[in-house]
Amino acid sequence: MALSPIAEHIRESAVHELAKELRAAGEHLPAPEREAFGTFFDRYGDAKVVMLGEATHGTSEFYRARAAITRRLIEQHGFNIVAVEADWPDAASIDRDVRHRPAEPAGEAPFGRFPSWMWRNSEVREFVAWLREHNRSRAMAQRVAFRGLDVYSLSKSIAAVLEYLDRVDPGRGKAARERYGCLTPWQNDPAAYGLAALSGRDTCEDEVVTQLKEVLNRRLDYLRHDGEAYFNAAQNARIVRAAEQYYRIMYRGSIESWNLRDRHMFNTLQYVMQERGPDAKAVVWAHNSHIGNAAATSMGWAGEFNIGELCRNAYGDAAVLIGFGTDRGTVAAASDWDAPMEIKSVLPARDDSYEYLFRKSGLARSLTDWRSPERHDLRDALTGPRLERAIGVVYRPETEFLSHYFEAVLPEQFDAYVWFEETQAVTPLAGAPGMGGSDTYPFGL
Repeated sequence: MALSPIAEHIRESAVHELAKELRAAGEHLPAPEREAFGTFFDRYGDAKVVMLGEATHGTSEFYRARAAITRRLIEQHGFNIVAVEADWPDAASIDRDVRHRPAEPAGEAPFGRFPSWMWRNSEVREFVAWLREHNRSRAMAQRVAFRGLDVYSLSKSIAAVLEYLDRVDPGRGKAARERYGCLTPWQNDPAAYGLAALSGRDTCEDEVVTQLKEVLNRRLDYLRHDGEAYFNAAQNARIVRAAEQYYRIMYRGSIESWNLRDRHMFNTLQYVMQERGPDAKAVVWAHNSHIGNAAATSMGWAGEFNIGELCRNAYGDAAVLIGFGTDRGTVAAASDWDAPMEIKSVLPARDDSYEYLFRKSGLARSLTDWRSPERHDLRDALTGPRLERAIGVVYRPETEFLSHYFEAVLPEQFDAYVWFEETQAVTPLAGAPGMGGSDTYPFGL
């Protein structure tokens, strides 16, 4: 229903005032390539965990900004873990490269499954090259690790556990192969396992739980071989367990499966930090929907939680949650799951959204620090729910309102917000599936 002229005038006046306050509160940022960009984030150097979001999975500015912030936190503030919304085995290939560990035998290229462009892009490759060079002259114990947090690597994680046990304990490797054999029919299509479980077929829960317990119970024996290799194998066994649960319950409802996935990502972050020791400091790269405090969003009001909320509860103010947003431009995304990547135009934000307010502020790039005492009045002015946009690996502009907007309270969702008014799509690497070849290690394995 259209507003009356008077109501429209009142609304526009309120928007104008909020935009003016956002302009006054926003700190003008240089381009991410400028040395000065990272210095704006020194204020978060004392944190234990800094979580860097993205409003899409395919925007170059978000990746380049996160890389610049992460470099600054590593170089100047001792951060030693980069944990990303990616599968553990794929990230492990990158980790071996950047920490100058022996490479695994040549096999499937990392980040080869849909959506390959999310991590197989030139922006990530540039950061990985920097991280490898940064680690080169440092002792192994001081090198920065690159870890994956996600739960989707059922097949690769099974293979990794079996390869490890075949090498260090062949007898138990044979037993593990028999247990994991329960999942063999589903490894190429794990979602079908969920459908089978839903229809009443026997599940593989007991087998994967037993296998995980055996790997963990033999920790002391296996650590004598290679502590890093054991840690990797144990985490892959945990992933098989979590993935079996995830696919088994995915058709029961989105809330239960979402919560299992984000709980797994939080637990993985905890394992990684515990393995690093008391000096562990982590930078997390994930979508806004994962790293913002879910309790301040409609997803949280419906019963979902996320890694950002769990980190807030675990670390308090030692966890910093930084969201990213944009108004318009282009994005790398697909029209459907498993469909080809396209470069799509991002529509200008709706006029009842937070993004619209930031656009009206007139700032091309900005940092708004909601923690600052000077921001209390602005926080209060924005406490009512307002629409926020989230674009994942699928973007459907034709149904954008229903597909990509949700309600949130931005100053409670994030501790800070990085704004780019206009953005461009990431540049996929030539080695991505269907895009030709690439000889750049480790992306071109």
